[in-house]
Amino acid sequence: MKKAIILHGTSETEQSFWFPYIKAELEKKGYSVSIPLLPDADHPDLKNWLPVALKELYTEETIIIGHSAGGPLILSVLENLDVKVKQAILVAGYARPKGSDPKPEPILQENYNWEKIRENVEDCIFINSDNDPWGCNDIEGKYMLDKARKGKLIIMKGEGHMGSDTYHQPYKEFPFLIRLIVE
Repeated sequence: MKKAIILHGTSETEQSFWFPYIKAELEKKGYSVSIPLLPDADHPDLKNWLPVALKELYTEETIIIGHSAGGPLILSVLENLDVKVKQAILVAGYARPKGSDPKPEPILQENYNWEKIRENVEDCIFINSDNDPWGCNDIEGKYMLDKARKGKLIIMKGEGHMGSDTYHQPYKEFPFLIRLIVE
């Protein structure tokens, strides 16, 4: 069975931004779609979020989509799977502390097992904008692509964070993302 798991980011819910649109479009294509509500969304913490994400059923037909802090969560999920999923799409994702503060964020791992990540996903896409206000930009996308040594990086021009309440980016639809999903 085709399954999609959408992992939200900081201060987001299953109703944020393009999530309801993507869910509806994937359901039309025959996917079972899950958007787990991650605890204490205002303070993403891997020790709280990873167990919730790992409760989902992952198979060879699963695609995982994550936005913002959902991106590093996807990387951690991929490290912990015993199955190779079909696709992972990280939208405005990141794998290093954002901005000038080198202090690690609780959603980030100190180190990622990029080999295990590579082994556990068939197709990986990093989507980052050239003007992300939080540093989840094309430079971070290139970093993840270089580390993963797998997949592709799509650099969006002038698209910011591709969903942000703070920066008034409602981003209610994301048809480009639907076109990237492997059937």
